[in-house]
Amino acid sequence: PCGGCSSRRERCKQRKVKKRLTLAALLYLLFMTGELIGGYVANSLAIMTDALHMLTDLSGIILTLLALWLSAKSPTKRFTFGFHRLEVLSAIISVLLVYILMAFLLYEAVQRTIHMDYEINGDIMLITAAVGVAVNLIMGFLLNQSGHLHSHSHSHPHSHVPQSNSPNTAHSSSHGHSSLAVRAAFVHALGDLVQSIGVLVAAYIIRFKPEYKIADPICTYVFSILVVLTTVRILCDTGVIILEGVPRHLNVDRIKEDLLKIEDVYSIEDLNVWSLTAGKTTAIVHLQLVPGSSSKWEEVQSKARQLLLNTFGMYQCSVQLQSYKQEMSKTCASCQSSSA
Repeated sequence: PCGGCSSRRERCKQRKVKKRLTLAALLYLLFMTGELIGGYVANSLAIMTDALHMLTDLSGIILTLLALWLSAKSPTKRFTFGFHRLEVLSAIISVLLVYILMAFLLYEAVQRTIHMDYEINGDIMLITAAVGVAVNLIMGFLLNQSGHLHSHSHSHPHSHVPQSNSPNTAHSSSHGHSSLAVRAAFVHALGDLVQSIGVLVAAYIIRFKPEYKIADPICTYVFSILVVLTTVRILCDTGVIILEGVPRHLNVDRIKEDLLKIEDVYSIEDLNVWSLTAGKTTAIVHLQLVPGSSSKWEEVQSKARQLLLNTFGMYQCSVQLQSYKQEMSKTCASCQSSSA
């Protein structure tokens, strides 16, 4: 098939993924609201903490949809890299919101543990927890289907070498990113299922053994730890992106070694690697050619771009070349005179 056919087929698949993720987000939102109401009526912190954990997954799906939408937006004169960093900003805001709510629930759990002056409606808690298990089963099935729908088309996301600003490059990277994000959402849904089962067990205990109501704040403590474990990675990754660090899956030394293996490359003057957002890595490299090979600069540049785009999966790259220049002293006349 030609490039146009492949592009239309990929857009069709992407629309299906967006529909499934949107449906999953709506289900998460509806049941999260239901859990908050059910937890409040039942006076159960465990139910509300489960809703808080669900909020982290809802945020992840919204960020995935945001990334898919931003990948189709063209850069502007003011934002020449596009709007990919909005995804990072949204991630930080959502995590901070989760931490604020978690701190409130932990405070209430500590108060309940100390004073034990509370009553829990075991029937409502049991019903809400049972519905939670059912909803998470549906979510797991829905997200797993979207993962299968999309995963078969990404075995070679960079099988050709377009220009760095080509729509095909952005299209391939956004698909790979969305596929990974959908799989991550599926894993989170499985984690939610385990947590909902834990809430269901606690609800069963409290319903038939009200004297063991301490199980409710204990669930809050355990689930709060789970929330921290699932969000601290997000904070670390967003921190690396904001500080323009090298993504964890790339090794700068390995990139330099492979670039130096290209014929007619004498040295690497400079190499910068950073991420615009998750899954979209950019690189700028400055290469010096061996003496007498200036006429082969197009071939060297093409090989360097193929290496960065195909082998290391860069979203964009810029390869600068210069002819061989003898190493000059980097100290100025003033420094030389002072050292003498």
